[in-house]
Amino acid sequence: MKEERLHSRKYLKKYRRDLRNNSTKAEIALWKYLKGKQLEGRKFRRQHSVGNYILDFYCYSEKLAIEVDGPYHFIPTGMAKDRAKEEYLNSVGITVLRFDNSEVFESRKAVLEKIRKSFSKE
Repeated sequence: MKEERLHSRKYLKKYRRDLRNNSTKAEIALWKYLKGKQLEGRKFRRQHSVGNYILDFYCYSEKLAIEVDGPYHFIPTGMAKDRAKEEYLNSVGITVLRFDNSEVFESRKAVLEKIRKSFSKE
């Protein structure tokens, strides 16, 4: 039996591209500091999929997902979906960091420091 692909499943490609092309302002703001290996030399990908989920940002070397949450994530439906997503990601060895939009804009240095501190110490 063929092993199912975990990362970048083909059927999600269009959705990943659409999300990259329609990023939120908070995602755009954070991406400025994550792209091009600017943060401790770690490579991040935008709108990377793992399993059936699309992550806002993903660092493969650290097995780290970063999610930037807008208002939808704070209603019961959104919170339940986020919980299921996080449980799945944790089950495949991926750590998830969540920040709400306001944190990205108002506490950028603290957000970047929290990401930095989550990196493994090699």
